[in-house]
This record gives sequence, C-alpha cells and structure tokens, in this order.
Amino acid sequence: MNKKLWMGILVLIPSLLFSQKPVDKLRYQAITPGFYHKILADTSIRTTPSSVAFKRMLAISQKSMPTRIDSYQRIWHQPPLSQGESGTCWCFAAVSFLESECKRLTGKEIKLSEMFFVYHEYLERATQYVKTRGETNFGEGSETSSIPILLKRYGCMPESAYHGKPSTYQFHHHTQMVAEMKSYLENVKNGNAWDEEIVQKTIASILNHYMGQPPASFQYQGKTYDAHSFATEIVGLNPDDYVHFMSNIRQAQNQRGELIENDNWRHFDEYYNISLDEFSNLVHSALEKGYSIAICGDVSEPGFDKTTGTAWVPDFDIPPSHINAFARELRLYNSSTTDDHCMHVVGYTKLNDEEWYLLKDSSSSGFDSPSPGYFYMHEDYVKLKMMNLMLHKEAARQVLDHIIK
Repeated sequence: MNKKLWMGILVLIPSLLFSQKPVDKLRYQAITPGFYHKILADTSIRTTPSSVAFKRMLAISQKSMPTRIDSYQRIWHQPPLSQGESGTCWCFAAVSFLESECKRLTGKEIKLSEMFFVYHEYLERATQYVKTRGETNFGEGSETSSIPILLKRYGCMPESAYHGKPSTYQFHHHTQMVAEMKSYLENVKNGNAWDEEIVQKTIASILNHYMGQPPASFQYQGKTYDAHSFATEIVGLNPDDYVHFMSNIRQAQNQRGELIENDNWRHFDEYYNISLDEFSNLVHSALEKGYSIAICGDVSEPGFDKTTGTAWVPDFDIPPSHINAFARELRLYNSSTTDDHCMHVVGYTKLNDEEWYLLKDSSSSGFDSPSPGYFYMHEDYVKLKMMNLMLHKEAARQVLDHIIK
C-alpha cells in the first residue's frame, strides 16, 4: 500500500471517530409539583413532602424539533382530556381514536364516555379472576384492544349520559376504588370463595359507589337510546374493522399472536406481528391517508420529556443508525421497554427529512407539556420504544394483503 493512501486513511480516521461522538447530553432535574398535584387537590388527598430530593434523568439536545401544533398535518379529534388519578390511558387513547373514526366515517362529532368502558372492563376482569382462580392480573392497566371487544358486547354512550365520577370532582380518582376491589378479591382467593355471581355483585357495588352505575337508557338529541342502540344508530362503527399490530423477533412474523404484557390480561392473541420496517412505515402511511392510530409503549426514557413535550432517542442511548429490530428486541427482552402508556396519534410532519408525530396524551405528564395534552414524537422513538398499534383495517390494507393470502 503506497504512502499517500496510508496518509489518507490516517487523516480520515479521526474525522470518522469524531463524527461518531455523541452530541446529546444528560442531566438530572428535580421533580417539581405539576399537573398531577392539581389532580390530587381535586379531593381531600394531600401529599406529604418527602425528605428525599427525587430527580429524574433528562436528555438535552441542540437539534431543532417541531414543537408547534400548527406545524403538523392533523386529523380531527376531540380536545385533550385528563385521565385524572386513574390508570386508564388505554381507554382514553382508544376512545379518542373511536371518536376520530366516528368523525371520519359519519361526519359526527361525538364525545364518548370513557368510564362506561372502564366500568365493564373491571366487571369482566373480576369474572376472569374468578375463572382463573386468582391468576388473572387485576389492576388498572389494560390494552387499547379491549375497547373494540367492549364496544361489541356492551355498546357505548356519550359522556353527557355517564361521567363515571361524582359531580363534585373535576377529575377521576380511582386509587381507593381499585385498592378496595383488590382487597376484596384477595379475600375471595384466600377464602377459596369462588362464587362468580357474588363476586360480580360485590365488584359492581364498589364501582357503583365510586363511579355511579351507567344508565339503562338516556336522552341524546331528543331521542331515547340504550348503549347498544346508541352504538349502532348514532356512532355506527364496526368493532371488527379494527386491527392490531406488534413487532418483535421472538414470535413468528406475518402471523397473529399474543402481546406478551401484563396489561394484556385477556391474553388477546389477535396482534399481527410484522417487521420493524413495516411497523414504522404503517404509522406514517396511515396518517398520510387520513387515519389516526392508537399507540402504546414505553415512556420512561430520558428522551420522553414533559418540559419540552418531546419524545426522541438521544444518541448516548443508541445512535440513530443502530436502531433496528435487534436493538428493539433487546429492550423488550430486558424489560427496559414495557407497555406502560397509550396515546392517540393525530398528526404528522417532517423536519430535516425526519418524521415527527403529534400524539394526544391524557396523562398528567401530557398536561405538563408546553402544549397541554399533546406530545411530539420522533419516528426513532416509535421504532425503538412503541410496542403496539390499533387502527382501521383499511389503513393497513397493504400490510394485511401481504400477510393474508
């Protein structure tokens, strides 16, 4: 090898090494009172100051980020609504998704009751707890895939017919209610008192006490409906039209399987497992066609920042060029990616040839964002940390035609 070539290589190596150097930074930030404290102030709940100065990791970037809602191509949706002190993001995201679907398909702008679905979800979960002799995970978390199931079985109703909380509360407060139900079910298990009818009645009485009982019938625009007639005559959505996707390499791809996650207490196994490229492309292509998406995944990363309302992957975590199916799988395997939050994807834009998505977020972190009730998510965050999607089957027609022969 001649001397000039060697000299060229030696000159090139430092520049390559420098170009690989991470530019994003990490710092610790003290946790200060935010929207969640406003939620707690809605009741007699009072927080006791801790002697421990809690801090969270925060990623810092010099990159430009599209943090204006009006810079996004948006799909119609109802205004953001707080889930309060409840672990019901799965329901708020999916119900917001149904509202957008109703507008897209019928032109009607209807505010649906989230708590109607939550009420029936708890009853079904308690029944399953009895059937499995206490093996079913009983808690607040669930998956967006539960909503089409509940819609098909029970119908739906407008928010005006069922608020699911005392009129004196601005927000939902479920901590005490869930603790009471869990304590009761634990006593059922310890006493081997597996009487499904009695358990159903007891759980219903607890729900009725804290949430109120959904009405058997109600008035809407001058006409009387029940939940089933309202769902068919007014909302008009077919629950069977909604499909679910995940992406991992431990399960067979291009086939349906179970989302392995505690919140999937139903062991729902109708998730299409597709490649990461298809998973990522599906998000963008659906939005471009005018379809919104319910999305769930991990929001515990330093790059998921409520102070800026942005979700992105810092290069000290993993360089963008290294984000692939294997990097995603590692995080699923070691549980650094978990399905801890669901949101509604309602817009998209492009900046510096990179895709960004507008997400409607019902959590307190979402309302701490500079754009209350919204987050801005980079496409890399979807690839690395988002676990599952729900969307209309026609939005995924190209993927489904590839899978279903």
